[in-house]
Amino acid sequence: MKRFPVVDVEQLPDDLRERIIAVGEKSGFIPNVFVGIAQRPDEMRAFFDFHDSLMDRETPGLSKADREMIVVATSAENDCLYCVVAHGAIARIRAKNPYISDQLATDWRKADLDERQFAIISVAVKLAVRPSEIVDADLDLLRSQGLSEDDVYDVGAITAFFSMSNRLVHWSGLMPNKEFYLMGRVPRSS
Repeated sequence: MKRFPVVDVEQLPDDLRERIIAVGEKSGFIPNVFVGIAQRPDEMRAFFDFHDSLMDRETPGLSKADREMIVVATSAENDCLYCVVAHGAIARIRAKNPYISDQLATDWRKADLDERQFAIISVAVKLAVRPSEIVDADLDLLRSQGLSEDDVYDVGAITAFFSMSNRLVHWSGLMPNKEFYLMGRVPRSS
């Protein structure tokens, strides 16, 4: 169902090839999104850099698991199978909870979330599906749950970035790698 050419990793500029191969070595496979959107190296670099700046940090108010849970819940609202499955796998691992991704993707309101996480997800989902309804009280709710100003900004930036990512995946017709489906559910084989 891929609508655009899949790029051969070996044909990419050195910096992108090395980055993708490093991810492949860590996970055991190369995620389809990398070869599915790599036809424009400058945009892919920007995509990687923005992704990593948002997702590879952890603060007292917003953990890496929280960040992945935002992606799963908002991607589910945007009907993005790829991002729900791929980031669901990462969320299961980072949250150390094999059930959380399915709960977030099916009905985040019933997911096993604490009060802080519920506030984060509720504001992120609102931004993802009804952005014009965001008001100061939504940001204040996040602050009241102990999120710093940077964390509050990140909730919005993660939601916005993955709303774009969801649409790129829909546009390109990418499907999740089969390996994602079991990650964080069963022990990793050596």
